[in-house]
Amino acid sequence: MKILTSTVARVLFAIPFLVFGINHFIKADMLAGMVPSFAPGGILWVYLTGIILVLGALTFISGKFANYGGYAIAGFLIITVLTVQIPGLSNPQTAMMAFTGMLKDTGLAGGALLLAGLASTKQQTA
Repeated sequence: MKILTSTVARVLFAIPFLVFGINHFIKADMLAGMVPSFAPGGILWVYLTGIILVLGALTFISGKFANYGGYAIAGFLIITVLTVQIPGLSNPQTAMMAFTGMLKDTGLAGGALLLAGLASTKQQTA
């Protein structure tokens, strides 16, 4: 039963990242507007983060290299908090959404790191 629940949990955790990653390619022009102005490259960041999200999700689903996928997704989420969510707190019109996004992304980064740590432990004992 533990294997079943941990597999289901990994897949359920991965599905939103897979969908968001695919969305980075489908809606790249729209998402390019969210790239911070200090980051050169604009839309290239959208595609890069889309790749990170899709590959990270696939590592969770497959169970192979999930530690690297977890680190990549957690890194992406932490960078998002620092460059998008926290600066959004200064605008009264976006502060509540930024605060909610900051808490959500922080929690998801914690979950990604947890899965990465569990995958690392599993590889060491195998």
